Amino acid sequence: MQDATTQQQTGQESEPTLEESFARLEEMLEKLEDRELPLEESFRLYQQGMELLAYCNEKIDTVEKKILVMNGDGELDEF
Repeated sequence: MQDATTQQQTGQESEPTLEESFARLEEMLEKLEDRELPLEESFRLYQQGMELLAYCNEKIDTVEKKILVMNGDGELDEF
C-alpha cells in the first residue's frame, strides 16, 4: 500500500474512500453554511459537492452489486 507521498512521486492518485468522500462533503457543507462566503465560491463548492455525491452514489451502487449471499447449498452467489 502506497502512502500519499509515494503516490505523488510516482504520479499515481488513488480514489478517495467513501469515508474520505463523506468527510469532504461535510467540510463543504460547513463552508456553504457560512453567510460570508461569496456567491461564486458557494456555487463552486456546490458543483464540487454534486460531483462528489455522484461519485459516492456510483461507489455505493458498485458495492451493492458485489454483495454476496450464501445459497442453500452453502455456495456464494452475487446478490
